[in-house]
This record gives sequence, structure tokens and C-alpha cells, in this order.
Amino acid sequence: MKKIILAATFIGYSAFALAQTTPAQVNKVVSAEEAFNKTVERKGIKDGFLSVADPEGIVFKPDAVKITDFYTNIDKQAGKLTSQPKFARISANGDLAFTAGPYVYQNGKSEDEKVYGDYVSVWRADIDNKLKLLINLGIQHPEAEQDVVPDFKEPTGARTAPSKDPFSGKKIILSTDQIFNHSLTISALASYKEFLSPEGRYYFPGFEPMTGPDVIMKFINNQAITITAETTSAGRSSSNDLAYSYGHARITKGNVVSNYNYVRIWELDKAKKWDILLEVFSAVENE
Repeated sequence: MKKIILAATFIGYSAFALAQTTPAQVNKVVSAEEAFNKTVERKGIKDGFLSVADPEGIVFKPDAVKITDFYTNIDKQAGKLTSQPKFARISANGDLAFTAGPYVYQNGKSEDEKVYGDYVSVWRADIDNKLKLLINLGIQHPEAEQDVVPDFKEPTGARTAPSKDPFSGKKIILSTDQIFNHSLTISALASYKEFLSPEGRYYFPGFEPMTGPDVIMKFINNQAITITAETTSAGRSSSNDLAYSYGHARITKGNVVSNYNYVRIWELDKAKKWDILLEVFSAVENE
């Protein structure tokens, strides 16, 4: 009898340990995004956003405002919004994730009334481990000529115990973002060369998303882009493998100077260095 009890205890402990070390699957956030998109199609934009909003979730209208405050205080938003997740990652602990992909907004029946672009959404798990929308913004650009190949990758690390100091993670990302912003004032090209992930993606209004450091730096050089930016806030996953930051930027492109909101997604590389996996600049326009 003791052997049976010990065996059962060992099996139970092994199952618990496996559940604690097996990383989250990226399909969790892809499914959350797809469910959100179906709700938007069925109930409309306003109710769709309210159905998934994190209590601290923000959209940029044009400054950062809580999703719940913005959509609660507007009438039903006209038009039809459809979008598809094509790029997604999730932290090993499953508490932080993001999706990005193309969207189409149409307010009318004419094909000429369609607006094309790409969105970026950051998701955070709530107390019930359900992903909620923490940040959402997007860019507009001409209709894409080719379909985007999906890029969904699983976390490379194992689940870890949350830090005893949850604020330390935020401080690290805030500091990293501020260091990058400072380096941008010295040399944008050198900064991106140092901080971009080999898989880095760049979202800039008027252009389709760009992938890879060479492509991104060529764009920055050809467009004669200089950037000054200021960090607003940041956050990090409890498994210390995925993070985000956002803030304001003033960008000179040629002879044109404009204001933008930015969001960056950070990933920890093998050398334990934080790299930019995704950066999106959304033009600040008066609503």
C-alpha cells in the first residue's frame, strides 16, 4: 500500500512539475486575437474592444487613453474592421504576448473607402490567466501586394517562478528603452545596428512592415530619418523573456518633422541582452 501511495505521489508531483516548467504556447495569443476579431465583426468595434480590454489597457487617440474610458464614452463606432494575426510571440510563463498583422477598415460599400494598414496588439494575462488587450495601435499604408507569411514561434525557455520584486523587471526595461532613446540622438543607424534583433520588424506609417536589420537600416538611411524619443512606460513578463515599452517620438524624415507614438517589443537574446523584436511608430493626428 505504501508503494502505491508513493507511486501516486510521485506521478502527481511529476505532473505538477511538468505543468510548471512547460512553456506557454503561442497559439494562446493567436486564438485570443482571432476571438477578438470575430467579436469585432459580430458586435462592432466598440463592443469588441470593451470585451477584451485590460483594466489598464490603452489606445492612442491621439495620446494614450484607457481603452475602457475611450470606448465607453463614444457612440457605436461606424464601419467594419477586419484583421489577421500574422506575427506573434508569447512569454514562457504565458503572462505577456503580442500579435501583429494586416487590417482593413471600411466605412461604406465602395472599395475606394477601404483603409489598409497593420496593427500591433500587446496582451497581458489577468488573474484568471486569460489574455486581455493591454496596448493597441496601428499604421496605415497602401494595400499590400503580397500575402504575409505567418510567423508564430514558441518560447525557447521554460516557465520560471515570478520575481520576488515585480517592479525590478519594469525598471530594467525602462532603463533599456531610455538608453536606446539616448543613443538615437547620437546615431539612428548605429543604435538600430546595436539593438535590433536579427528578426526585428519595423512599422512606419505609409510603408508596409519591414523585416531584418539590413532592410530597416537601409530604409532609415534612404529616408534620412532622425529620431528623438521619450519613454512613457514599460513592462516585462514574469519569465524575463519578453517585454514592451512605449512613448512619444519626434521624427525628422528629410525636411518633414512629425510627432509619433511608439511601441517597442523587446526579447532577451542568448547573451542575456534585450533586443528590439518589433517597433511601430503611429502618427499623432488630431481626432
